[in-house]
Amino acid sequence: MIAEWLQTIPPLAVYLTVLGVVGIESFGIPLPGEIVLVSATLMATRPELAVSAIWVATAALVGAVVGDSIGFAVGRRYGIGLLEAAGRRFPKHFGPGHVAIAERAFERWGVLTVIIGRFIAILRILAGPLAGALRMPYRKFMPANLVGGFLWTFGTTAAVYALGIAAETWLKRFSWAGLIVAVIAALVVGFLVKRRVIGLLTRPEEGAPAS
Repeated sequence: MIAEWLQTIPPLAVYLTVLGVVGIESFGIPLPGEIVLVSATLMATRPELAVSAIWVATAALVGAVVGDSIGFAVGRRYGIGLLEAAGRRFPKHFGPGHVAIAERAFERWGVLTVIIGRFIAILRILAGPLAGALRMPYRKFMPANLVGGFLWTFGTTAAVYALGIAAETWLKRFSWAGLIVAVIAALVVGFLVKRRVIGLLTRPEEGAPAS
């Protein structure tokens, strides 16, 4: 039943969904961009669905770059006050703790935060608006935006696609189990990376006085 339902979804709808969700998330509105990208890539491992992994990655890259650029412009226009106001209204996603983590990332890594942040949900949402609010020069932001967007979209797509194909090969008798294994593995890796980076940002730097 699932296979029959998926075959009714036009590939163009998949690409537009990836572009839209990733773009809106990059703009600064919490949406499951990574889950949508992983799911679309897994659909590309099924030949009968006619979904192209290259077009999935390309749609995600366009959404990521454009969304981050819009978020940057909004942050530059309205400043840190916008994030503080969003934190009061949506504390789960823009609370003081999240903004503090993002600010510390910029303090430690500077423009590299735009690249690294692509792989961490909190930073993926906040990097663009915060970079603008912190007055990062756009000539520095845009190259990092492109590099980070490319590494995240094409890197994630390539890894998940390879994992999905491998899972299908190993579990031919349980094809959908293979996809489930791939999804779980990708989410676990993403969680571990996120936990590691946030741990680095919340741990005092060596030699720094304890507060």
